[in-house]
Amino acid sequence: MSDDLHHIGSTSTDPGTTAPARPPGAPPSPTTRLPHTRTGAAWVGICVAALICVVLIVFMLQNTQSVEVTFLWMHGTLPTALAMLIAGVGAAILTMVVGAARITQLRRLSRRQHH
Repeated sequence: MSDDLHHIGSTSTDPGTTAPARPPGAPPSPTTRLPHTRTGAAWVGICVAALICVVLIVFMLQNTQSVEVTFLWMHGTLPTALAMLIAGVGAAILTMVVGAARITQLRRLSRRQHH
């Protein structure tokens, strides 16, 4: 076997040689890592949100019995799932308010240190 045939497919270490360019539209090689993009992250987020919504719909369909709810001066009956959903959304809003206050606090501290 000649030396020319022996080196076919091997990676050249000669700095003067470059790898052949891929033709336009050709898929990347399996070892090429594609960069993470905002669009990709948004797509993953939408998929996760859709799955959570499916689980939430199943939960609500299985918990339709009414429960008596009293909050401050309000009294009434709601389906169990709706009462739990309202409580969960309320907790999420409270968490966002506390998080926003902390972010504002850190931004003010950062501005003071940089001026």
